[in-house]
Amino acid sequence: MTARLRRRLRAALLAAIVVLYGVSVPWYRTGGADTGTLWGLPSWVAIAIACYGAVAVLNALAWWLTEIPDAPEGEE
Repeated sequence: MTARLRRRLRAALLAAIVVLYGVSVPWYRTGGADTGTLWGLPSWVAIAIACYGAVAVLNALAWWLTEIPDAPEGEE
């Protein structure tokens, strides 16, 4: 995989993380609305947990794609 492709994929993963954090906050719900259940939890809680799990996976992939040199430039 080329360095340019890695950078673009990493940027896409980081953008997806930002979107997932936005989805995880129940700002789109009206106050006092009846919340259904999903996996035995209020739906907004289940959605938030699923988003945070997906963020963890995407973040791990982004770090996996990041090249970290063993030594600083100029040192052997």
